[in-house]
Amino acid sequence: MKKQSVHSSHPEIMKRLKRADGHLQTIIKMLEAERGCLEIAQQIHAVEKAVNAAKKALIHDHIDNCLETAMGPTSREQRAPVDEFKAITKYL
Repeated sequence: MKKQSVHSSHPEIMKRLKRADGHLQTIIKMLEAERGCLEIAQQIHAVEKAVNAAKKALIHDHIDNCLETAMGPTSREQRAPVDEFKAITKYL
């Protein structure tokens, strides 16, 4: 597999994921301490949202940097499917 380049958004995505990882470790400690299920579920939901936000940022970055570069200059009509794809990714 070809090695991909690091994009300017990658450091921010890594920070998000490291925060989520720390938060996940805290949730494990909450479980070990037998904290309430509602509180734990709320925290797990927060971690899921953080990981999903990182995933979306990575996908959008890939579209903006890799796909756009691969396409090169195109007409508005030719790029319509890519524009639609970019728009639909907000529903990930």
